[in-house]
Amino acid sequence: MSVQPTPAPAFTPPARLSRGTVLRVFLRSLFLQASWNPKGMQNLGLAYAVYPALERLYPPGPQREAAVRRHLVFFNTHPYVAAAIVGGVVNHEQKIARGEETPDRVVGFKAALMGPLAALGDGFFWLSLKPAVGGLCAAMVPLLGVWAVVLFLVLYNLVHLLLRIRLYWLGLSLGDRLVEAVARVNLPAKGARLRGVAAASAGGLAAWLAVSFGTTAGGTWAPFLAVGCLAVGVLAYVLVNRRVPTYVVLYVAAGLACAAGAFL
Repeated sequence: MSVQPTPAPAFTPPARLSRGTVLRVFLRSLFLQASWNPKGMQNLGLAYAVYPALERLYPPGPQREAAVRRHLVFFNTHPYVAAAIVGGVVNHEQKIARGEETPDRVVGFKAALMGPLAALGDGFFWLSLKPAVGGLCAAMVPLLGVWAVVLFLVLYNLVHLLLRIRLYWLGLSLGDRLVEAVARVNLPAKGARLRGVAAASAGGLAAWLAVSFGTTAGGTWAPFLAVGCLAVGVLAYVLVNRRVPTYVVLYVAAGLACAAGAFL
């Protein structure tokens, strides 16, 4: 009498991914650009990041291979804000594995968000947060010396990592509703305030340098020069806000520079 082999149990995707898997996906997303390439850009990094989730959601074989392949298409966005898309991809893949969605939903999700989120991330991180923290820490050099570099690294990475975690969690828990949640965060308004911090820090540093160097060189006009620098900055800000053409601002600055040169 032959013994019939016991059939392998059918694969059932988990109702919910474990915390360990969710954490692994986030940690892997930090290396999104480690395999950047000219053809797919961040596609390999994205597939690498979400693979621990795909491993739990699909059995070995065609289903898992198809899931990996749909994340090997072109993908490129801001590397920090990409955390929101990574979380959203995991959210959609769980629904696809349960049969609640078709695979084209997650492909469309990525295609729709990577452009707008790239612009949002560039404006906040590259054009606002980095200049603000850099200007603030540069202004602290007279007090902290080389420790200002350490302060920059701590402040910048603290903000960027906390935002990355929050965006990842929003994508993971909300999926398509991520758009409304990111809009409520209002990064453009926060970026505008950070650019104000950058301008104030740079102006304060310029004034300190003018006074310090001028006094060291024996220049009695150094304090007036510092005040003049700040006044020009304030005047330029007011003129630009009132839609005065840029060339007028440049002429005013040049005229004040010539006047300062005549007296110093």
